[in-house]
Amino acid sequence: MAKEAKPEAELAEAAPPKKSKKLLIIIAAVLVLFLAVGGAAAFFLMKGHSTKDAEDGEAVSESAKSDKKKGTKELVPVYVALDAFTVNLVPENGDQFLQLMISVEVADPRIGDRLKMYTPKLRNNVMLLLSGKKASELITRDGKETLANEIRDLINEILEPGSKEKTEGAPVKEVLFTSFIIQ
Repeated sequence: MAKEAKPEAELAEAAPPKKSKKLLIIIAAVLVLFLAVGGAAAFFLMKGHSTKDAEDGEAVSESAKSDKKKGTKELVPVYVALDAFTVNLVPENGDQFLQLMISVEVADPRIGDRLKMYTPKLRNNVMLLLSGKKASELITRDGKETLANEIRDLINEILEPGSKEKTEGAPVKEVLFTSFIIQ
């Protein structure tokens, strides 16, 4: 029996001591602290998005805040850049050229894909429109605005035939010149 008692005593000495509850408390405290910091960060980020509309200290109007609370969406504009157009203008004082780069504001991102499908026809019709213009017509601000409206109507007519008369539901809202050079 003495021999049997000895191995039990050795086993008791060889077994690792019980782990203290300190480690468990430290892990729980770190976890709670981590969750608190994450929650605070999420709160401030979400709060920042609601007032992010005010830039450089400008105040957000109460009507804008109430519109957001009501669930109305503020649509982000979608722009599609078209390749450069270079055409000969109708001669007035010798040969003159127009190099034009435009971007169009569309109502929906899917319309950008439709623009790419119709690119050859769009480019052809815009080139024909531009080559029929005189430099003197295009130099003025009114001439440029008229040209932008004509291009918008032309593109809308190609994308949705019959949309020339209505501009509200038209696929292209606005044509913007990104480069306009007459030589």
